[in-house]
This record gives sequence, structure tokens and C-alpha cells, in this order.
Amino acid sequence: MSEAKLRDEICRFGASIFNRSLTMGSSGNISVQTPDGWLVTPTNASLGNLDPDKLCKLDRHGQHVDGDAPTKEVPLHRAMYDTVENCGAIVHLHSTHSVAVSMLPDTNPEDALPPLTAYYIMRVGRTALIPYHRPGDPLVGDAIRGLAGKYTSVLLANHGPVMAGKTLEAAVYATEELEETSKLHLLTRGHNPRILTQQQVNELK
Repeated sequence: MSEAKLRDEICRFGASIFNRSLTMGSSGNISVQTPDGWLVTPTNASLGNLDPDKLCKLDRHGQHVDGDAPTKEVPLHRAMYDTVENCGAIVHLHSTHSVAVSMLPDTNPEDALPPLTAYYIMRVGRTALIPYHRPGDPLVGDAIRGLAGKYTSVLLANHGPVMAGKTLEAAVYATEELEETSKLHLLTRGHNPRILTQQQVNELK
């Protein structure tokens, strides 16, 4: 896909995410790999009102080469690109139910959500939870690197989800699935929900 089409796709998916209240205000950011680096949404930009010509262009080393100033979350994006195999795009949101799960004291850092649905397993797999750091803190990148590429789905405690995908479409769909599964998890807490068995999970994998 050409860079021009990638820019349009970022804006199109950004508007879709924003219009469905999966992130709000100027929160959340998106990046996509290009042959010579990556495109990323600018700092303080609303995903609902992105301009393809103002998207930030970074080189392979994460250095700003064109467009508006990049999101302060560049360290977490770069950490995912450096460690997750076949990572072509990253979506980071502040979606309500996913953030809520990240705040629960009994959330398992190695497997934040139970296997509630087939599509969670197929599109997301497992989700890691990493400790709280202030937004933009380079230590977030270090924490993601510490996962050694074993997860494409990561929850930042008291902050929000980070999702890697082979394409932007895949990353967006997986992020939506994570949010819906988080909502189901919160709705069924304390009700002893029936979850998928290990055999059913293995079949889906």
C-alpha cells in the first residue's frame, strides 16, 4: 500500500475509533510501518479529526523527519516494533473497559483476561499487564521490551491498551475485541461465568 493510502487509512480508522467513543479528546495514538520508517499520529491530536498531510513521519530510528510533532508515546510504539514479530501497525487507546480491567487489583499480569469468547482468542490471544508509568515515560518502552515480543496485546496499568497487528485493520479489530472482552469480563465478575476450556482454546489457536 502506498504511503498516501496509509495516511488516509490512519485518518479513516482514527475517525471510526473516536466516533464510537473508544478513545476521547486528544487521547490515543496510531502508527503504521512504511518501507523507510513509520507514520504516527501527532501529539495533542484528536483521532476524530486527523489530517493526512500533518501525520508525523519518523525514520527507522524513530527520528522525526516530516509532519507535525509526534505523540509522546513514541517509546512504547518503538518498543513494540522492535520486539513483536511481523508488527506492521500499533493502536494505543484509552478505552473505558480495558482501562478498568487494568485497574483491578486481581488482574493477572501474564494473562489479564479469561478466555471468554472465541474471537478474543483468535484476534487477541493473551494480554499482558505492565505496571503504571506516566504517559510518555521511556520506562514504558523498557517494560514492553521486557515482554520479549511474547504479546501483541498489552494493558498499561491505569492508562490503556496497546495493540500490535500485521496491518492497521488487524490492530484496530483486535483492539475492539479486547475492549468488548473487557466489558464482558466486568459484567460477569462475581457470576462464575462459563469460560472456554483449555481444549477449546487450543483448537482456536
